[in-house]
Amino acid sequence: MISRKEAREILAGLTQNPSLLRHMRTIELVMEAYAEKYNENKDEWAIAGLLHDADYEVYPEKHPQIIVDQLQTLGEIKIAHAISAHYTKWNVTYETLLDKALLACDELTGFIVACCQVRPDGITSLETKSVLKKLKDKGFAAKVDREEVYKGAELLEVDLPEHITFIIEVLRSNREELGI
Repeated sequence: MISRKEAREILAGLTQNPSLLRHMRTIELVMEAYAEKYNENKDEWAIAGLLHDADYEVYPEKHPQIIVDQLQTLGEIKIAHAISAHYTKWNVTYETLLDKALLACDELTGFIVACCQVRPDGITSLETKSVLKKLKDKGFAAKVDREEVYKGAELLEVDLPEHITFIIEVLRSNREELGI
């Protein structure tokens, strides 16, 4: 398996946008925490989170195929498959818990970060009920596909409010690094 150091080198070769880098770091942290919760391989799950959008900045029209191909070449078939499945409209099957977790964490984590950005104290006092309320406001963070949020929680078989709370706690414990 590739190391996290190698994964960061791959990422550095493809992505420079600070916002996109922060997004991938947030997913890395949440995926690592879920791996721990589910007694899965923390490095594998964290790397999937870190690299899931690695090719988006340079190759948006080919995303995620460039990073998927690169990972397959390196023998990282499970991570590559999870990345190829992190959007339901790509019609890739969800074969593993890793596949489902990456889908469930991607859009929702980005949405939670957006919720933090409109609060004076960021994530410090963010509550699950506030996130649920914002999800109903289609004008807020309009680019976030709510259907993906709901489908991800359904596939992962987690209660949406519990899922939101879990992600908030992970992000809150890393708020200094993430600037939220």
